[in-house]
Amino acid sequence: MASSKIRRTAVRIGAGLLALALTSCTGAPNPPATSATSSAPAEPSATFNFGTPSMPLGLDPAVTSDSESYRVTRQILEGLVGVDGATGQPTPLLATEWKNSENGLSYDFTLRSKVLFHDGTPFDAAAVCANFNRWFSFPAALRQQAPGISFKGIFKAYSDEPVFSIFKDCTVVSTDNVRINLTRPYTGFLQALTLPAFAMSSPTAMAAQKADVLDQLRNGQAMSAYAGHPVGTGPYVFTSWDKDKVTLSTSKAYWGNRGQIATVNFIPYDHAQTRQQALLDGKIDAYDFVTPGTFDELVKKGLPIIQRDPFSVMYVGINQAVAPLDKLEVRQAIELAIDKETLIRKFFIDNTAQASQFVPPKLSGFNNNAPALGYDPKKAKDLLEKAGYKGEELKFYYPLNATRAYMPTPEKIYAEISRQLVAVGLNIKPVPVDWEDGYLQKVQSPGDHALHMLGWNGAYADADNFLGPLFGESRGEFGYTDSDVFHRIERARGLPDGDARNTQYQGINASIAAAVPAVPIAFPISALALSDKVESYPASPVLNEVFTNVRLKP
Repeated sequence: MASSKIRRTAVRIGAGLLALALTSCTGAPNPPATSATSSAPAEPSATFNFGTPSMPLGLDPAVTSDSESYRVTRQILEGLVGVDGATGQPTPLLATEWKNSENGLSYDFTLRSKVLFHDGTPFDAAAVCANFNRWFSFPAALRQQAPGISFKGIFKAYSDEPVFSIFKDCTVVSTDNVRINLTRPYTGFLQALTLPAFAMSSPTAMAAQKADVLDQLRNGQAMSAYAGHPVGTGPYVFTSWDKDKVTLSTSKAYWGNRGQIATVNFIPYDHAQTRQQALLDGKIDAYDFVTPGTFDELVKKGLPIIQRDPFSVMYVGINQAVAPLDKLEVRQAIELAIDKETLIRKFFIDNTAQASQFVPPKLSGFNNNAPALGYDPKKAKDLLEKAGYKGEELKFYYPLNATRAYMPTPEKIYAEISRQLVAVGLNIKPVPVDWEDGYLQKVQSPGDHALHMLGWNGAYADADNFLGPLFGESRGEFGYTDSDVFHRIERARGLPDGDARNTQYQGINASIAAAVPAVPIAFPISALALSDKVESYPASPVLNEVFTNVRLKP
């Protein structure tokens, strides 16, 4: 009872704010006041130390799907479109306005003038097209090394298969005007542009540092020289990346609000307890992904905690390319063997909800009637017998030294899930892989992973943002090859907002749930802990947290 009373003292990003903030992804700082009587804002001078669960996997957001990479690149790089926190609608960022054609096949953007990249080169229509053309023309070697590229998930195909691509081309209309042409309507196009992956990089810097050649190795990750030194238009300039931290400094030429913070240090701590201790010792000013084991102690010490409403899903992936997981009965047995209630009670923050599908309940497309098998170990055993399971070994990959919004303590969660699977007769072989040693690459590519733990953090309020990247095409992660579902997702993304689109996604949700390509576990609540020096922090369910908006106490 005491624990429940303590937890109610934490600040919560509530449902009303969530509805407004869900579409946030790329930071959208407001331009400074320009009235005749306004005084010049104070020069940023503070240092802000932020504790992260791991180092980034690279700082070129176009070729990574890692949330810790995005946390850094959101400060350095900006996209064309931001999101208004009061209305949830797309808002100007590097584009000041836009209009789309009646047939939905072209979008004209007016660009913010006199903006420079951090290397002094101009941001203009040619730079926009250079970025779009780069994404569209990613070489095959890069695509193989970086399976989580967002461009493919959003636009479906690259320039070597143009007939399948939603993106057609980018046209320079004038220095400050650019047109993006599509091959077919895509309802979520503007929202998709808020993804960190579609932030603008300096074409000059990308060329000089061979951004498309992943010939560098850092912490086991293949990356380009550019991914170690990104150049954007954002409020912070990349300064350094060493074994202990990533450091950014304020951009003196930034076009918008520069805030109070002159220097940002992202300092990794592998475990929640070490992040907590660093905060208590004054080594950091804030950290993310508070776990249940540390939550109450922080509140008892009077430190502010901000909870985000859930906008992510944790799941156990099932690779149908590995026998006997190609049999539906075996996949159903795995779902029946997992006690989600126990997992949530033990390892997630209070009020985390069970998941029976991959679209969060607050989004249109959520299906209240999607089939869920529940927890039934006896039925799981019966299905394994019916499927003729003979004790074949199933390699279960799980990450070490990683905490994510959807996965607070992966080692402990794995141990409990593994115990539950073994209890129904499955032969589980643990395969632990350090997050920074290529975990994402290993489980998202074709391979011998039978089962794995992962999740998806949403970036904008559309069912397609969850279903498209995960189940919109055949992927090495799941070995899922239902062409009917692929086509239905493709059709739904082009439908206008409304009942027909909502119904289509509800049906897709039901089909995916019935096929069990993965077992959704939870829609987790995540939380940040702050030091006393922080007056306010721009918490966002989609991790849209640009540090010019952090307010420090005088």
